[in-house]
Amino acid sequence: MEAEGASLLLVVTPELDSLKEQMGHYLTNPRMRLAGEEPRGSTGLQTILISEELADAMLRNGRTTLKKARKRTARTPKTIPTRFDVVLEPKIGTLVSENVLGHVPGTERPGELVVVTAHYDHIGVHGDEVYNGADDDGSGTVALLEMAQAFAQAAKDGHGPRRSVLFMPVSAEEKGLLGSRFYTDHPVFPLDSTVADLNIDMIGRFDSSHVGSDPYVYIIGSDRLSTELHEVNEAMNKVYTGLDLDYTFNAEDDPNRFYYRSDHYNFAKHGVPCIFYFSGVHEDYHQVGDEEHKIRYDLLRQRTLLVFHTAWELANRPGRVKVDVGVGEDGP
Repeated sequence: MEAEGASLLLVVTPELDSLKEQMGHYLTNPRMRLAGEEPRGSTGLQTILISEELADAMLRNGRTTLKKARKRTARTPKTIPTRFDVVLEPKIGTLVSENVLGHVPGTERPGELVVVTAHYDHIGVHGDEVYNGADDDGSGTVALLEMAQAFAQAAKDGHGPRRSVLFMPVSAEEKGLLGSRFYTDHPVFPLDSTVADLNIDMIGRFDSSHVGSDPYVYIIGSDRLSTELHEVNEAMNKVYTGLDLDYTFNAEDDPNRFYYRSDHYNFAKHGVPCIFYFSGVHEDYHQVGDEEHKIRYDLLRQRTLLVFHTAWELANRPGRVKVDVGVGEDGP
């Protein structure tokens, strides 16, 4: 249609009010970009859902009705001329949000850095409904905070890590990984001195593939850049936590493309080895039902311990893990 000169697509939608009630949060979700960033190029026609009543009013300017138009085009698509004016007034504003950085200095190699990330934003409020996001990503955020407290206490007691550790709850993950992208575009600590990023995003529940199974966690990206990082994580699991490490979503042909869909990927793009810890999608994903009382705290604790021990090992082993695999394809 764009090749024919179309610049706007209006979709006549029966039961539009019902659809808005069910899906309004997604249908009206604004696009965001970082300040100073150019808008991305068009990815298709501007599409607007309209009611049957509005469509009928538009067609009457062409001396027909929606009912007649449907009848005329029932068997063969036809062009029905009409004329109407459309005024689009986009609302453009600026929001301010922050990444939070907690830094534990290394005792021997302070210039080398292990990063732990989790996003603290969710999808917000729609009408009277509050989307609390207990699992996505409250679970990752509290895991990060517990780890930060443990590392800080160790440093206070004179047993701090050899390498520095940065605990960073990031913002705007749900808007396109914007918070982590801002950091990797404007790093506080050099990326070439960053040993690894351990990213925690949804580790508090279980998915339909693991109902009744042994404790597990999905591991994504651990071997994409560093086989050594992969081996460290597996060794820490064997010694300390005994989780079933599920690599289903680590496959390069994973149709979900989870490797590209959380904050670790912005580090991976810059050649920083990373692991994405994940417990999978469930029926409350991006729904109001993602609430605290559904969190499996036993699983949350066990998964957090795996990230902790991996971070501790990375921060204290004699040498930093090596990058020995190509960065690979660019994400979406």
